[in-house]
Amino acid sequence: MFDVIILDPPAFTKSAKQIQKAYGGYKEINLRAMRLLREGGILVTCSCSYYFDENNFYSMLMHAAKDSHKKVQVLEKRGAAPDHPVLIGYPQSEYLKCAICRVS
Repeated sequence: MFDVIILDPPAFTKSAKQIQKAYGGYKEINLRAMRLLREGGILVTCSCSYYFDENNFYSMLMHAAKDSHKKVQVLEKRGAAPDHPVLIGYPQSEYLKCAICRVS
């Protein structure tokens, strides 16, 4: 069992056609991490897949929590650091998603 787990995998999809496959992959690694955390442990989970948008990301976390029988609280949402600025009018530049969660 662990107190903290950080998931920062490479992009699971580079096209819109593979979103469902990516969803399954992200869900599986998050579900496994949730099961390996001690009560009240911290999960830092990230996605750098542009096509796997924020709605898919948080939906996946919800389903991973449900399937792992865990309660997950999002303590903080993060994105790109200042050295990766988001360009207005270029949505692909907002591809980084990160959630810091408490799992119980």
